[in-house]
Amino acid sequence: MSSNSGSVHEHEQKSEPPKTVDESNYQQQHKPSSAFNSREEYLEHELQIMGPKRWRPNWPFKDYRFELEDSIPAMAATIGKVVMVGAIATTFATSLGLEESFILENVRYELIIAAFFIVIFSGFLLPTANLAGTHGPLIPIIPIVVAAGGHPMAFGLLIGALGLILAISKGGSLLANLTSKGVCGGLLLYLGFVGTVSQVEKLYSWANDIGMAHIAFIVIFCTIILYALLEHWRKRWLAVPLSCLLGGTLAFALGAPFEFNTGPGLPNMNPMYWWGDNTGWMLGLPTLESFVVVLPFAVLAVAMWSPDFLGHQVFQKINYPERTEKVQMNIDDTMTSASIRQTFGSLLGGANFTSSWGTYIIPAAIAKRPIPAGALLTALFCIIAALWGYPMDLAIWEPVLCVALVVGVFIPLLEAGMEMTREGKTTQSAAIVVFSSVLVNPAFGWSLTMLLDNLGLIGCKDRSAKLTKMNRWIIPSIMFVVLTGVMAIVGLLPGIPAIISDLN
Repeated sequence: MSSNSGSVHEHEQKSEPPKTVDESNYQQQHKPSSAFNSREEYLEHELQIMGPKRWRPNWPFKDYRFELEDSIPAMAATIGKVVMVGAIATTFATSLGLEESFILENVRYELIIAAFFIVIFSGFLLPTANLAGTHGPLIPIIPIVVAAGGHPMAFGLLIGALGLILAISKGGSLLANLTSKGVCGGLLLYLGFVGTVSQVEKLYSWANDIGMAHIAFIVIFCTIILYALLEHWRKRWLAVPLSCLLGGTLAFALGAPFEFNTGPGLPNMNPMYWWGDNTGWMLGLPTLESFVVVLPFAVLAVAMWSPDFLGHQVFQKINYPERTEKVQMNIDDTMTSASIRQTFGSLLGGANFTSSWGTYIIPAAIAKRPIPAGALLTALFCIIAALWGYPMDLAIWEPVLCVALVVGVFIPLLEAGMEMTREGKTTQSAAIVVFSSVLVNPAFGWSLTMLLDNLGLIGCKDRSAKLTKMNRWIIPSIMFVVLTGVMAIVGLLPGIPAIISDLN
């Protein structure tokens, strides 16, 4: 829409150099924060006047500005990145029998790879594409992939190829549009609750292991009080850094052991090292058979993108003010950048599998900040963490890690889910999503409930009646059958043996 009006503007003023309306709008409409009654008003105004450009450079200080609030999602994203890539690398290393040194070096390598693609896409060329993060739900599937003879490079390249096909066909945004508020809200509630419980349990497990179970209770209790106060003061965007500081300081003061072990260094940047027969992954290059083995897993991975991306986009919509559609996360652009980043990351030898970066976009939405400025800061923080080393130790220390994920990701997801299920008959769909997600996983719960909801069996009957035959049952049915079939093949349906193991 803005590009069309920009063309008219250019024809009307031929005497001036070509200039898009978006550039003119932002530069002319920007006002200092002192011109507003509150900081929140200033941040909302910034969102409303920005005009991001697709596949053209978006320059800092010209098309957007850096604000203090951008550092918070960048910090949360870096912590989350270290943790999630570490989890994937650890799972692969354990399954393949690799040494622990592989984990640390590959995490450092992935941080540098991530920083490069963040700058290229989210920082400059696709400012409405969320950062390409880590596909957390794939972690429990990795041992199955390795046991089936899957090759990490083949797996990553197929995810990139399938994701690019979905992005080009705009399948991601189509599936998002077919997902009702009730289905999306229930998905957010499930992910928020399960995530919160898992992090609290992880913190208690760590405290029990060091013989100081009381530390977990004190840290969690004080974090709850801090979060409530920040909510009351309307400073919730500060929850991640203050909670990390509080959790780490309390734990250390109460006697919890901590020391820095990871010193400065640079990972091996040679892809041939990582894909050598006796170095890196120690697997060599993949064969054609390697691609055949991982195909069902790659289909599942890309199919699980849609509910993940949708939840992040909806979180922005809930927290952003009106007239900010043009700066909100674009699902298809995010799939494009994630697919390209996945393809090159796998070729280079990284262990990461991409998805929308939740530990970035959720704190950024709370702070009412657009994607690009915080993206560049995230890239900077990732490089610092990779080269310096010591921040990596702090990021994975449980009192810091657990509270960061709880207040920065999972509690906000719970709040957003509750917000989306307040009105109408959304609670019916939300309950079915939670029920079916517990039965199998969120991807199964999302696809099944989307089908039932669009058919009008649950949720809002008026909404279902307005849908076309294609959107009402054909596309949701295909999605459910494909997802369920792939899950049956790889053994993710409870009580049903994996079909792929029988074929082998």
